[in-house]
Amino acid sequence: MTNIQFIQTATQLPIKGIENTLQLLSEDCTIPFISRYRKDRTGNLDEVQIETIAKLSKQFDEIVKRKDSILKSIEEQNALTTDLKAKIEASFDLQELEDLYLPYKKKRKTKADTARENGLEPLAKIIMSQKNDDLEYLASKYINDKVANEDDALQGARDIIAEWINENLFIRRNLRRTFQRKALVETKVIIPKLRDKKEEENAQKFKQYFDWSEPLYKTPSHRLLAMLRAETEGFVKFKVSLSKEEKEEALRMMDKALIKNEGESAVHIEKAIDDAYKRLLEPAISKEVLSESKEKADDKAIAVFSENLRQLLLAPPLGEKRILAIDPGFKTGCKVVCLDEKGDLLHNENIYPHPPQKESAMAMKKIRSMVNAYNIEAISIGNGTASRETEFFIKKIAFDKPVQVFVVSEAGASIYSASKIAREEFPSYDVTVRGAVSIGRRLSDPLAELVKIEAKSIGVGQYQHDVDQTKLKEELDSTVISCVNKVGINLNTASKSLLSYVSGIGEKMAENIVTFRSENGPFEDRNQLKKIPRLGEKAFQQAAAFIRIKDGKNPLDNSAVHPESYKMVEKMAKDLGIQVSELIGNKEQIAKIKAEKYITNDVGILGIQDIVKELEKPGLDPRKAAKVFEFDPNVRSIKDVKPGMILPGIVNNITAFGCFVDIGIKESGLVHISQLKEGFVSDVNEVVKLHQHVQVKVIEVDEARKRIQLSMII
Repeated sequence: MTNIQFIQTATQLPIKGIENTLQLLSEDCTIPFISRYRKDRTGNLDEVQIETIAKLSKQFDEIVKRKDSILKSIEEQNALTTDLKAKIEASFDLQELEDLYLPYKKKRKTKADTARENGLEPLAKIIMSQKNDDLEYLASKYINDKVANEDDALQGARDIIAEWINENLFIRRNLRRTFQRKALVETKVIIPKLRDKKEEENAQKFKQYFDWSEPLYKTPSHRLLAMLRAETEGFVKFKVSLSKEEKEEALRMMDKALIKNEGESAVHIEKAIDDAYKRLLEPAISKEVLSESKEKADDKAIAVFSENLRQLLLAPPLGEKRILAIDPGFKTGCKVVCLDEKGDLLHNENIYPHPPQKESAMAMKKIRSMVNAYNIEAISIGNGTASRETEFFIKKIAFDKPVQVFVVSEAGASIYSASKIAREEFPSYDVTVRGAVSIGRRLSDPLAELVKIEAKSIGVGQYQHDVDQTKLKEELDSTVISCVNKVGINLNTASKSLLSYVSGIGEKMAENIVTFRSENGPFEDRNQLKKIPRLGEKAFQQAAAFIRIKDGKNPLDNSAVHPESYKMVEKMAKDLGIQVSELIGNKEQIAKIKAEKYITNDVGILGIQDIVKELEKPGLDPRKAAKVFEFDPNVRSIKDVKPGMILPGIVNNITAFGCFVDIGIKESGLVHISQLKEGFVSDVNEVVKLHQHVQVKVIEVDEARKRIQLSMII
């Protein structure tokens, strides 16, 4: 099987599209570039399909590499038969390959190894042949200085047979299938010595798993990850096994496969079967199927986190406005910063409108003064401690002009404020100022600010610390790259962090761009990128169309039209008898363009249609505009929340089992997947999106556990 056949079998995508995609990837083209600017070559494959091709290609290479390693190892042992070699070469299933390799795998010394050293393998073969019933007499012939008696000889032979059974492909395949379909996951509480109240509260989170059992194949990802975390934290014992009935059925399957008659040999084979199951097969197969289920649970959790992150990064931006940002607090006061249209810090100070100081009159005066002095257009309040109180306080102030008030998520702001990036941006300010700046900037442009924070610290996932961290990082990085390139970035204002995610750029080149910009002033056209150290033709090709230059020399530089297509656009304009600047945004003239007329060997109809669409709305931000939202003013803490209430809320996290909704207090409420709408819901994202404004009904309030159950079925 070839790489292309392997991918085509898994995806059912057209072979030509797979071939061309692999060719482009081998030429160091990025996924955003391929999906956006090479549609005609790929057959209009999207980012997800291209990424799947890339992953499967990598998986194929890993399988081939493993096969080569296995063949080499068996060959070195002089054990590679023609039949075994053919089986290994024909297999593209890693599990099957490991089963084939198992008898030849180097492992710690086993009971069977000891028995072989004691000369008992011939006796094991005689028993397995099931043709001789005088086993006591036969066993006596194998007594030596290491084998004391007939019982020891027969036990050693059974140890060898148990190992053969463990390595039997048919047995392993059937037992694995049984575990995959019938295994139970069970947890039992461990009564730990809880050191403090916090640890006791943590234990209560896992209360439902103190005595739990369900089929493994039915266990949803979030529940499996929760049980595994409960085990890791020492609150439960966790195991995967077959029920008594299923175990007996599995043993009968093994008996039927191995025992030919009812002679004396059958008794010893049956004992070996029991031993092989208990000592070798059950531990190995249960571990395998758990690992397989954990991998699927990881994939599900990572997919949920990735989609949440995508929605968060593509959240509506307020745009270039003058913003007053507040990081609210009680005892330490509220840190206030004023930012200009580009997010640069103009002023910072503290106010103390809440207890214990309660200097509300002074705080109001200061806020009014700052709003007037810095021509503030919007106020951004972090949604942490004292958020609602600060929002109420701000809304009491009579401003001289309309000022929009927003409450924004401050998830990850503290991570950013203590980071190297924040120290580089604000070396003269402490973490409180940096955190408040982040709260303000994420209102004006969430994407530009949130890329500075490690994605898994943003807090929109489920069990992100329990999943495969390498896979999580790859997926989240891929999501950030996709979002940045979907939106496009302003080359003259983008931070180093934002630039580093642009197709073809990377961290070092982003640093070089920022240095060049600070030394030479704003970029005037895209071609200036070629002057950046280490930014060659390939990097320029990959990056150029994803950056924007406002008010530059060429109006196309503020669009998603690739520089390689500028001449085509110029020809379109010339054929219409107008300038390029007159063509951009001119729907009447654009409607006259006959796309077929401009097809070339390099750009086909799909590429030209994209160019025409971009000319209609050049540089259009795919994100919607930010909207003001107001919580119920009567709800300020969990004590105010009562069953039956209908409340406005904002979706602030999405999981596989439902979504969490911010109703304006510290504790978010859960809308279980069954309460999202009437009827069956298979995917939460089909019903709600992150930051969506919703109406919810309170079903249940558990003050002690700080849990609120909500419903969107009103």
